[in-house]
Amino acid sequence: MTQTLILASGSRHRQALLRQAGIEAMADPSTLDERLVEAPLKDSGATPDEVALVLAEAKAVDVSERHPGALVIGADQVLSVGDEVLHKPADMEGARRTLLKLSGRTHHLDSAVVLAKDGEAVWRHVSRASITFRELSPPEIGRYLAVAGDGVLTSVGAYQVEGLGIRLMSHIEGDLFTIIGLPMLPLLAELRSRGAIDG
Repeated sequence: MTQTLILASGSRHRQALLRQAGIEAMADPSTLDERLVEAPLKDSGATPDEVALVLAEAKAVDVSERHPGALVIGADQVLSVGDEVLHKPADMEGARRTLLKLSGRTHHLDSAVVLAKDGEAVWRHVSRASITFRELSPPEIGRYLAVAGDGVLTSVGAYQVEGLGIRLMSHIEGDLFTIIGLPMLPLLAELRSRGAIDG
């Protein structure tokens, strides 16, 4: 590897995706307040994919200013259902409400990835996946949360598709990487073209 890579995220899921692909990237999470960055976008008519890109870029640029010369990977994901954008649940009651809202409906995940260097974004990409949930009864949601545990609070939709969450779903469109929150194939292609990774 000829380029220092930094992941501007504390997400263990994103770290695992990079590690499994043989990419050594030090994790240095951005300290930006995402809700403050997002607030002006709410009244601007920004679409979920635009919001995801703005947040991913803000994180990447923020961290790149701390690591001169490094290539910083910033990522963010926005979940939308109907006209509503959801955020990570604060507690298990919030997770229960999220799952009730998603029950029997299709929601969209816009996952953005941005590369930044020396305080400037140098590449941007966003991918979309769509997930349809089965009709879930309140007791079924309660049983799922009891088994899945606090780990659901790390995900905006209160599920992990690579775990028990897959049992909530009836249909998926899009790739697994987009659902987890890091579009790997376009990212790998860009890192390869920049000589940041071999092969």
